[in-house]
Amino acid sequence: MLRLLPLTCILLLLGWSDRLAGADFDQTHPAWNRLLASQVTNGLIRYAAIQSAPELLKGYLDEVAKVPEEQFKSWSRPNQLAFLINVYNAATVQLIVDHYPVTSIRKIGSVLKSPWKQDCVHLWGKVMTLDDLEHGIIRPQYTDPRVHFALVCAAKGCPPLRNEAYVGTQLNAQLDDQARQFLSDTHKNRMEAERRTVYLSPIFKWYSSDFEAKGGNVLSFIRPYWPKSTVAMLEAADSKVWYTEYDWTLNEQPVR
Repeated sequence: MLRLLPLTCILLLLGWSDRLAGADFDQTHPAWNRLLASQVTNGLIRYAAIQSAPELLKGYLDEVAKVPEEQFKSWSRPNQLAFLINVYNAATVQLIVDHYPVTSIRKIGSVLKSPWKQDCVHLWGKVMTLDDLEHGIIRPQYTDPRVHFALVCAAKGCPPLRNEAYVGTQLNAQLDDQARQFLSDTHKNRMEAERRTVYLSPIFKWYSSDFEAKGGNVLSFIRPYWPKSTVAMLEAADSKVWYTEYDWTLNEQPVR
């Protein structure tokens, strides 16, 4: 007489264990959320602390790597995009931790293989680069320029790393808040009324086509997010746009 295998054994034999892990994925990203809350202050990161206790970050990246692509595709678009932003930022932090101490992300890799072309993102049973994730998936498939205020490249010139995970149910508000935070940083973005000049981060030049596709032009896109006290400058037809210098220094929290 044949003995029936327990259901769990059958699932394991069929290779469904990872699929079940993906189905149970917590869309609030609790492990990543705990790490951000404890190791990020004012957008700056305690890389040394993460390196000395790497379990939380590694556990989160292992967890997202187990999410099957078909399960991911069944989620709402806000949940998908929140997931991909979190994966990008977590993989970037891991890349820095793997090479820490380092003064800039640009010190990683070589002339022929930049840090953004390192195979460091494990997703859907594949290994890809940060460039693959950003330029091959996030930008073309989700077409939301506000991701440029959320994707963090481990440099002080980039937007601040949020000290909470992105979640689909709050994603729109979180991205709007990131835009306002980034544009309020006068080291990166400011206006000089006497010169009728708007100084913007190079991000707005590098990805101008993304902003123009949604807003007609860069200034029109950022107008809703600019500090109200200076927004009138954006209405001036003859306002000039110059770009500030990008700071590639590591976005590290100073060690006390």
